[in-house]
Amino acid sequence: MNEKDNNNLNVNKNNRLLSLLLILFGIAMNFLFAKIAAQSGMPVYIDNIGTIVAGVLGGYLPGIFVAVANNLINYTLDAISIYYAGVSALIAIAAVNCYRKGWFTKVTGVIKFILLLAVIGGVIGGTITWFLSGAAEEGIAGEWYLWCRDTLDLNNYLSHILSTFALELIDKTITAMVALIIIKLIPLRIRPMLWFSGWKQTPVTEEEKKLEKSLIGGDRHSLNAKIALMLVFATLAMALVVTGVSSSLFNEYSKNQHKEIVDGAAKVAAHAIDPEKVDEYLEKGEAAKGYTETEKRLYAIRDYMPDIEYIYVYVIESDGCHVVFDLDTADVKGNNPGDLVEFDPSFKDYIPTLLKGGRIDPIESDDKYGWLLTAYEPVYNSKGECVCYAAADEMVSGINEYERDFAIKVVLLFFGFFILILVIGLWMAKYHVILPINSMASLANKFAYSEEENNDDMMESSLNQILDLKIRTGDEVQKLYESFCKMTIDTVDHVNDIRHQSEAIEQLQDGLIVTMVDMVEGRDSDTGNHVRKTAAYARIIMESLRSMGYYTDQLTDKYISEVEKSAPLHDVGKISVSGGILNKPGKLTDEEFAIMQTHTTAGKEMIDQVIQTVHGESYLMEGRNLAGYHHEKWNGKGYPEGLAGEEIPLSARVMAIADVFDALSSKRIYKDAMPFEKAVSIIKEDSGSHFDPKCVEAFLNSLDEIRGVLEQYNELEAKGERVKGNEVSTETEKDNSSNS
Repeated sequence: MNEKDNNNLNVNKNNRLLSLLLILFGIAMNFLFAKIAAQSGMPVYIDNIGTIVAGVLGGYLPGIFVAVANNLINYTLDAISIYYAGVSALIAIAAVNCYRKGWFTKVTGVIKFILLLAVIGGVIGGTITWFLSGAAEEGIAGEWYLWCRDTLDLNNYLSHILSTFALELIDKTITAMVALIIIKLIPLRIRPMLWFSGWKQTPVTEEEKKLEKSLIGGDRHSLNAKIALMLVFATLAMALVVTGVSSSLFNEYSKNQHKEIVDGAAKVAAHAIDPEKVDEYLEKGEAAKGYTETEKRLYAIRDYMPDIEYIYVYVIESDGCHVVFDLDTADVKGNNPGDLVEFDPSFKDYIPTLLKGGRIDPIESDDKYGWLLTAYEPVYNSKGECVCYAAADEMVSGINEYERDFAIKVVLLFFGFFILILVIGLWMAKYHVILPINSMASLANKFAYSEEENNDDMMESSLNQILDLKIRTGDEVQKLYESFCKMTIDTVDHVNDIRHQSEAIEQLQDGLIVTMVDMVEGRDSDTGNHVRKTAAYARIIMESLRSMGYYTDQLTDKYISEVEKSAPLHDVGKISVSGGILNKPGKLTDEEFAIMQTHTTAGKEMIDQVIQTVHGESYLMEGRNLAGYHHEKWNGKGYPEGLAGEEIPLSARVMAIADVFDALSSKRIYKDAMPFEKAVSIIKEDSGSHFDPKCVEAFLNSLDEIRGVLEQYNELEAKGERVKGNEVSTETEKDNSSNS
């Protein structure tokens, strides 16, 4: 590991330590301000200040961790607070999102943030309170609740929510303002170090993150969205299973517990009955000795066991249940002793056992007295005979309320931890999977683009960026990265090998052109540096055309280079013309000039044969055009085909000016060099007749460069030197009145 890697590792460790301190600070802030609010008797809690600070400065994970930890700590003081962990987590999420949207920089944004927190605390939190304990009827909250209910004529739930929202609006205003002040006091240079990150690679810049987002995308098909959906579905499925199983187990346990309660109540009631006096109680009722005392004991038993709704004593006969005792309730008056009560349909299967004085398990029934759980306990006399049954009933609806409350508490308890687990999962996926893969994908795209553009510097830069990622997740992602690095290095080496081979082939091709041109020059005593100068003039004219905005679609860097490289071939056809004609010091006859004209078609045919051999290299196509058409004229009076205007290939129109200008401005065995200004004036005069007007305009706009090339080669020729190498061209025909 090099020094740079060590520095990055140390920075990550220091940032994580600061983030941990931020979490502890947030928990302390929540606890401290909640204590202050409680001891001052304020009707608010202000226990989310640390949550907002940790979320804004540290991100989702620290904010949610502080929120859930705060509720866990408060659970030791007030058990009900644990069920509000989800609400606290939502406050942390809201704080991070609002901060990222820039709400805290504007007054309107801060107001919207406070209202959002009040909705979370007042509506969501108020609904939780409603299910757990109902509406408050004491203190300020109770007063506001009663005012909303009685004055505004709202139902109980809406009155509760409205009063809770009003209190939360005060609470969250104080909370938000204090939190924002604390955040403002944190120096700007320290804030980035508080952000809780978990880089498993060289951290990417904000610009690179934006590039990754644009390349990889942030829609529902992205890896980030898929992982988020997977985690949500997995945790929700787990929540449903846990809630379902726990509710089922609680239901079974609760029913068993309540069966034991009603069974125990029936047994206690049976012990309160004197079996030897049952017949007397049945016959005389309250007039029987001991009846009233026994009834009081039964009332005491029921009052001692608040879950028990009814207690009664029956003598079971074939015609029905004969009442011995039947206690009154607040809603139902009991039957009188001796009254006959018909069997409830729910007891149909148990009647034979009851008539025999046997025991039965507690029964769940739903009749005119409601949904009940009933236990019957036989009362035996001294002879071992069942003289009656003591019975106890419990309302099943009460049991179901317990089960409903339990299910709600399980859901609320899970909700807070669900958010925490989800955020932890997304955080780990982000730094262990998403960012490494996105970084590799964006750099791979950049590398592929540089390879496509054949840009060595960009390719080298992309390779260095890939190697500098230093992904170290310790899993398959790291193995993928290592394979990616090796593949990229191999690709660069392969591209370099291909480029070297291409350069070697290109040099070979250029060498063949030089050889062909030298063969022509060897037969022409006046050639000199003509071919090199015409190539230089052609490039100057083409670049000037492009700068002026002419023929820009065609005049690419590649095209200009190909025309310059193939320019030496424009007179290659002269190899088929006899030396006597090429080197004749005087004027050519008409027959000789006709033979001289054949060098255009001969050159074109020669290059056509080469093109067929090398499968049509593009620069040879321009060499063909130059050789065949550089003597065509804009007005259609040139040769060999009499082409006119833009029918003539652009490269040939450019070469026509370069060729004639060099013939005019250079010394030949049959003439002296024409002055520069005179040669330029002739080119200008022939604009629109011999030459393309745009090409002439480009030529005239570049006279300083043209003069520079001419003077450079004149100095070389004065010394008897010639330019060798790749900058080569070919010689034009004799400049005389017949062929110029």
